[in-house]
Amino acid sequence: MSTTQGRKWAIVTGAGSGMGRAFAEKFLAEGWGVLAMDLSVEGLDRLKEAQADREVPLITKSLDVTDRAAVADAIDASGVSAGLSAAVTAAGIFPPTNLSTFTAEKFDRIMRVNVLGTLNVAAEAIGHMRAAGTKGAIVTISSADAFTASTEQLIYSASKAAVVSLTRILAASVAGDDIIVNGIAPGWVNTPGNAATGRMVGAEKHIPLGRVAQPDEIAGWVWMLASRETVSFVTGETIKVTGGELMS
Repeated sequence: MSTTQGRKWAIVTGAGSGMGRAFAEKFLAEGWGVLAMDLSVEGLDRLKEAQADREVPLITKSLDVTDRAAVADAIDASGVSAGLSAAVTAAGIFPPTNLSTFTAEKFDRIMRVNVLGTLNVAAEAIGHMRAAGTKGAIVTISSADAFTASTEQLIYSASKAAVVSLTRILAASVAGDDIIVNGIAPGWVNTPGNAATGRMVGAEKHIPLGRVAQPDEIAGWVWMLASRETVSFVTGETIKVTGGELMS
C-alpha cells in the first residue's frame, strides 16, 4: 500500500514557517498525511528535516498560491485526492502600508496572496472533496486586524476582512455537500515574521491574558475545526483567538 492510500490528508499552505508550520506539525502528530505548500524551498526543507523521524507521510511542494494551475497540479501529482479531508490556507503576507505608503503594486500583491491564494486552494480542495464525497473541512486564516482599524496595515487588514467574507460565502456554497468552512483570526502570535515587524513589542500589555500566543495554541483551534472530531455543526464562522483582546 502506498503512503497516500487509506489515510486522511490535509493541505497546509504557508507550511514552511510560523503558524503554517505549526499547523502542518499538528496534523502529522495526529497521524494525518500532509501536503505542505510554501513559496520557500528552504522553509519546506526545514520542515522535512524536523519531521525526518516521523513515519507519517509528508509531501512538500514549493509554489505560489496565486497560481491556481500550480495548486491543482500539486494536488494531482501528490496522489492524495481520495483521502483529502482538510485544507488550511495559512499562506499570507503582511507588509505594512498606510495612506501615504500604499501603491497599486502592493495592493495587488497583498490581495492576490491573501485573498486569491485562499480562494485558489479552497476551491481546488473542495473540488476533490466533492468528487470523493468527503465530509471535509476548510480552515481559512484571517487576522485580528480584520476587525480593527490598524492604520499601518491598511491593505493587509482589508485583505483579511475579505477572507472573513470569503469564508462565509464558501461555507454557504458547500454546506449541501457537508463540507464545513471556518476561519481563525489570530491576534498576536510569537512567530519569526511577527517578531521581525517590531509591532509585537509590548503587545502583551493590551492582551487581557497578559501574553502573546504560541503557534501551537492556534494549531489546536485549526485541528479542532479541520478534523471534525468534536466540531461539525459550525460553518461560516471566523473565530477570534486573541487572548481576550477582541472580546465581543
